[in-house]
This record gives sequence, structure tokens and C-alpha cells, in this order.
Amino acid sequence: MKSQEKVFSRKSAPERSARMVETIYGCKWSLMVYQLLANGINRPGEMVRSVEGLSTKVLNECLRKNIQFGILERQTFNEIPPRVEYQVTEFGGKFLRIIDALEALQDEIDDGK
Repeated sequence: MKSQEKVFSRKSAPERSARMVETIYGCKWSLMVYQLLANGINRPGEMVRSVEGLSTKVLNECLRKNIQFGILERQTFNEIPPRVEYQVTEFGGKFLRIIDALEALQDEIDDGK
């Protein structure tokens, strides 16, 4: 008599969303940018002045990645001097809830130690 074996396949993370979480969560400045935006600081110059150790180059790279993933959007104003502001997209709001849940999970793990 043959025994029926159940075969379970290992579930793997979706490639694009896993890369996005890894890229964003792995960048310490992305989390800082989200905090700044939540506190109403949405202009790059003000962001750099508000955070010790944050350079314009690193900030621009961070903002670019967040825009590519659709988490942030850039709004340019036709003024002199030019003004640029960043804001969280609708998708970005959903993504940030996931990041908040990850941080809550980490806190739970840390409290259990």
C-alpha cells in the first residue's frame, strides 16, 4: 500500500515587494525622512538642517528611491527660487503602516528578552 505524502511548498516573498521593504527598511535615512514628513518638514533643505549627519547627496538618493517605489511624490512649484516639497502617496501611507507594524513586532520581541 502506497502512503500518500503531502508536499508543502515553501512560500517565498514576492520579489518586488520584498526588495522594496529590504531597500527602504535597510536605509536608516528613509525612516528618518518619514518622521520628518509626519512632523510637517517636507522641503529637502529643511530636512538636511533638521538631522545631524544627513547630507544633501544621501537625502536625494533616499528620496529618489522612495519616489521610484511610489512611497513619496515630489511636488515642484514654479517659483523663483524654485521650491520642491515631498509628500507621502496613498500607497506610501499603506506601506508606512506595514513599517509601523514591523517596528511594533520588533518592540514585542525586545520586550520578551
